[in-house]
Amino acid sequence: FIEARAKKRAGEAIRKLIQLGTKTARVLVNGEEREIPVENLKVGDVMVVRPGEKIPTDGVVVEGSGFVDQSMATGESTPVEKLPGDQVIGATINRSGFLKIKATRVGKDTFLSQMVRLVEECQGTRVPIQTLADRITGIFVPSVIVLSIITFLFWYFFYPVGFLQKVAGFIPWINPGMSRLTVSIFSAVAVLVIACPCALGLATPTAIMVGSGMGARMGILFRTGEAVQILQDIDTILLDKTGTITLGKPDVFEVIPFNVTVNELLYHAGSAEIGSEHPIAVAIVEKARKMGIHLKEPDNFQNIPGKGIRAEVDGRDVFVGITTIDEKGRKKEIEELRQKGRTVVEVSLDGKLAGIIGVADRIKEDSVEAIKSIKRLGIKVFIASGDDEEITKNVARIVGADGYFSRVLPEKKVEVVKEMQKKGSVAMVGDGINDAPALTQADVGIAMGTGTDIAIEAGDITIVNGELTSLYRAIKLSKAMFRKIKQNLFWAFFYNTVAIPVAMMGILHPVIAEVAMAFSSINVVTNSLRLKRERI
Repeated sequence: FIEARAKKRAGEAIRKLIQLGTKTARVLVNGEEREIPVENLKVGDVMVVRPGEKIPTDGVVVEGSGFVDQSMATGESTPVEKLPGDQVIGATINRSGFLKIKATRVGKDTFLSQMVRLVEECQGTRVPIQTLADRITGIFVPSVIVLSIITFLFWYFFYPVGFLQKVAGFIPWINPGMSRLTVSIFSAVAVLVIACPCALGLATPTAIMVGSGMGARMGILFRTGEAVQILQDIDTILLDKTGTITLGKPDVFEVIPFNVTVNELLYHAGSAEIGSEHPIAVAIVEKARKMGIHLKEPDNFQNIPGKGIRAEVDGRDVFVGITTIDEKGRKKEIEELRQKGRTVVEVSLDGKLAGIIGVADRIKEDSVEAIKSIKRLGIKVFIASGDDEEITKNVARIVGADGYFSRVLPEKKVEVVKEMQKKGSVAMVGDGINDAPALTQADVGIAMGTGTDIAIEAGDITIVNGELTSLYRAIKLSKAMFRKIKQNLFWAFFYNTVAIPVAMMGILHPVIAEVAMAFSSINVVTNSLRLKRERI
């Protein structure tokens, strides 16, 4: 009963995930709201979600804005603002604002369904150390049967009644008056019962069930039990830079004007860039608007592949692009920005350099502290990026990485992982399509949940909220899970090592042996449940 109850508690993670989903959804049909069962939702349906309501399925905001509580999926304690174009997760709660959301995933394809599937898969997989336990059990069981036969034969043919008379004084169930056959059967059965390998069988799966359930609540999804064992013993982590350490969204850090004001420089650059969808262009436009600069649509917009854009703003010829010029007497300013790891953007007005803008991908708030914490565990951290050396070097310096690899193409990332594997076990962390090959090659691949489906599918572990702090917690959780597995196996073997000789001595009643055997199994289960008290 206690075992069954403990297992039920261990499986609560999956049940809670399933219960998070909504039963109905309000969709717009010909401009009117209709309430339909959530299983009837189709990709492309526009759902209406009011404050306090759950979002029925995964989608993208098409109208309205609000703050969405994503704690059940990502572990984020504060609601996240959602604007048109932002992705939302089914079963999360709209805390404020009126949202219209277009469904992008339904049924088994939703994020919630994938979470349930991953947790179920992990709880049903085997850990390599379990294979060792099974091999030992394969030898252990026939050995116990042989020992039981030997015990029966010993007591039947030798029947040391003098020994029984000595212990009968302090062991109440010993009766020297029992027949030779009765004592022989009791002793043989006690050996069989006390050695029942239930505890060995429960040692690993119970710890995996409890740990993977804890991980699901923290937004850490283990795909396999093997990943748990490998991660707890990892000695090197290779981090993709963009989207993993950084936000994957360029931001303007410096605006250096030459013979014009900052506002004039941003007005011309921002207006010229309105027609471009390049991430750097978006960053410049956002910077100008944040400073309250009113931009206007440019004339004669021209995209120059590999260089930048050219357009007319208020009759002036504006060029905005990646600078390669030093002859304009601004080599010092340009070099200083490059040493900071900035991408330097040139802004020219009527053919004359009007200023430069320093753009860089902003580092996530938790990256520095998370990497420090990971390194305190004795793990080396390296960065791999497709960016040039100065940018990658600067990020590695800021976050305190042990080393970096710049201008790394997808196939080169695989080679980097292979080289590192010659020295130890390697975990690869990434979020993009280009990371998928390296995630597969690594001893354990860790996908950031904010990334692409291909990266997530290639990973052995998924960090739902995409934060490196959760990566640190995943490592600590894997260590705690494996520690419990080893404790369970130790006590299971120790119990049998002590109990079998006692049973062979004929001083263990079969009923007492059964109680002791059941207790050993319960001990393993409750020890696994103590994982929930660990500070992860």
